[in-house]
Amino acid sequence: MSKHKIAMVGTPCEIMAASKLQYYTDSPIDVKLGLFCMENFSYRYFENLLEEYGLKMDDIDKFQIEKGFVFLLLKNKETVKIPISVAKRIIRKNCSICVELTSETSDISIGSIGSEDGWSTLIIRTKKGEEIVNGAIEQEFIESRDLNESQFKLLNRLAQNKISKNLETIERREFLARPVLYQREKSDASINREILESDFSDLKSNVIDVGACVLCGACEYVCPDSLITIDDTKPIMRGTCPENCHLCFRVCPRTFIHEDLRNDNSKPIGEFIKVLSVKSLKHTQGQDGSIVTTLIDYLLSNKIVTEALVVDKKDDLAWKPYAKITSAIDEVVKSGGTKYSVCPVFKPLKDMEGEVN
Repeated sequence: MSKHKIAMVGTPCEIMAASKLQYYTDSPIDVKLGLFCMENFSYRYFENLLEEYGLKMDDIDKFQIEKGFVFLLLKNKETVKIPISVAKRIIRKNCSICVELTSETSDISIGSIGSEDGWSTLIIRTKKGEEIVNGAIEQEFIESRDLNESQFKLLNRLAQNKISKNLETIERREFLARPVLYQREKSDASINREILESDFSDLKSNVIDVGACVLCGACEYVCPDSLITIDDTKPIMRGTCPENCHLCFRVCPRTFIHEDLRNDNSKPIGEFIKVLSVKSLKHTQGQDGSIVTTLIDYLLSNKIVTEALVVDKKDDLAWKPYAKITSAIDEVVKSGGTKYSVCPVFKPLKDMEGEVN
């Protein structure tokens, strides 16, 4: 049993990987705070696109995506807008087969869709999530009100749009004999049989080589012999899989999903207990109206978790994301804000285990 109890922040695919880690391993992840996510960009391709506009990553103070444009708020106070139709060419290929908008296997999902400016939409999914939100309200970390009917319909409509659009992409890919394993409706018994016949070579052929890898780092984290490493593009194995080890294939969010984690796509935002519109009473900057930062502050302040797993930006490489584990709320505040790119989010867990050992 891990002595660590970690609150993790992640996108839908990263939260699914965390859910599979909880399902298959003694995971230190205790609370999952999931983000709304339409898609993410390739960092390298984003740099190339900015060059076409005479810009560098270091010129940008903030990103914002709304109303069909990527708005770049520059450090010189100018604003540059790039049509989404142009920016779509730098979207990571794995995003086109994702049918989750709202991180459905999290304890709490957070995003801006549906709420007014200054407020965030929060979806409570588990009893644990409900206790956290109620506690944060009682201790005046956040205030809440119900999402009205039109706001709720908007959230569901956009979630359904993502499902419909990307299911079409999945159908086209499978027509070309590129299997999309995580969307297969298989029984748990059938999934378990498949897993026992699969290792990194199967992960490589079915996920990595066909552009479905989300670069989350779950495979790197669970490899018992540390044979898997991840660069900016894909996982690589150096060596031979240990006999009867199937962990990397098990925990990947793009391999088969067990029935109790799988959404059949009939519910656009998945299962939930309650949907609220919330506002932070503690913080003014951060992810989705500072609600993520505020919830982590509540969790750490009340010793519900020991640390938080968050994504920050590198100081020496503008907007380049990297994951870190921290128990300091000032570091959580510093990490707030959308990065619009991905990184191996589970890498710090591997480093943490190495320090303990």
